[in-house]
Amino acid sequence: MTRTLTLGVIQTSYGTDMAANIATTIDLVRRAADKGGQVILPSELFQGPYFCVTQDERWFAEAYPWREHPCVLAMAPLAAELKVVIPVSIFEREGPHYYNSLVMIDADGSPLGVYRKSHIPDGPGYQEKYYFRPGDTGFKVWDTAFGRIGTGICWDQWYPEAARAMALLGAEALLYPTAIGSEPHDASLDTRDPWRRVMQGHAVANVIPVAASNRVGMEEGPNGGQSFYGSSFIADHRGDLTADMDRVEEGVRVSTFDLDFLQTHRAAWGFFRDRRTDLYEATGPGRVF
Repeated sequence: MTRTLTLGVIQTSYGTDMAANIATTIDLVRRAADKGGQVILPSELFQGPYFCVTQDERWFAEAYPWREHPCVLAMAPLAAELKVVIPVSIFEREGPHYYNSLVMIDADGSPLGVYRKSHIPDGPGYQEKYYFRPGDTGFKVWDTAFGRIGTGICWDQWYPEAARAMALLGAEALLYPTAIGSEPHDASLDTRDPWRRVMQGHAVANVIPVAASNRVGMEEGPNGGQSFYGSSFIADHRGDLTADMDRVEEGVRVSTFDLDFLQTHRAAWGFFRDRRTDLYEATGPGRVF
């Protein structure tokens, strides 16, 4: 029997009411499951607004240990009910430490563990280093009910090394929950197209489907707030978009992939056969590719 995987992406706006945000996400997960979605991806930190636009200590009260996080506690029974896999992006607290994390919920509702965002941005509108420590889990690939899924979080998606590391761990699809939009320091800067292209490149270089879920809408706040450009998508192993959304719509998209074909096609391309790890380190102190 052919092994197939149906990925789903969610795109919506979020406010300050965590319970309402969870309810919205539950509704959209159900809609994606109704369309056949098996692994369904909400966007980054859907528990609330993207608070990292500025530095404000009050947001630390919104972090929870990952096993006790309200988003995890809500998504686990939903995953079991619908028999779907849900990667859940959260603001995690572990003792005195805080992380931008993802908990993978399998199709029986069991949490498979936590991934902590490896690359933490620090710039206008994306001041994450104030809130989050760099992740200490390393890159993760999850053996789910529907296949081996690799997950990064937002800024991770710009790094080819992260995608390649997950592919080397045996990932059969790469998923990236995201919160990205306007650049407060430069109103003319639109990163939507390069944001897509870099992940489409990961798909090509690793012969693997890639999906990204972003939020949409204007979130009011200091310095005019932040406007998110949506454009969530699913790309196939060629980097071609098999499903995408525009900059403002809310909803879901799904795409189905033949994992057996992809396994053979990946081997036939030879990207992993022909790697030259002996050449990927330059000589001299500190010069490592």
